[in-house]
Amino acid sequence: MGFGDTAKKLQKVTSAAEDLYEKMNQLRGQVQSLREEVATTSEQVDEIETDLAEQRALIEAIAESQGLDVETVISDAHIEKADADDVATEEATDGEAAVDTDDGN
Repeated sequence: MGFGDTAKKLQKVTSAAEDLYEKMNQLRGQVQSLREEVATTSEQVDEIETDLAEQRALIEAIAESQGLDVETVISDAHIEKADADDVATEEATDGEAAVDTDDGN
């Protein structure tokens, strides 16, 4: 009777090991797929950065040919964005203060 119980336990352990092995193989495949995707994404980002640098150089050349100071334009854009962010924050804060807290009494 002891051998029957041992055989059942060994079968359970073997089954669990086979399941674990299958899951490990699936995980290994997912990791490999993820690595390939990361490599592809990295290449795409590198290409985009190169394209962006080229476009920036072209835009700066055009701006300078038109007599525009690129640094001033960029500074102005940053100031306008900061001002817009400040206005949005103030509006959100004012909107919270204007919420009606009347409980109906």
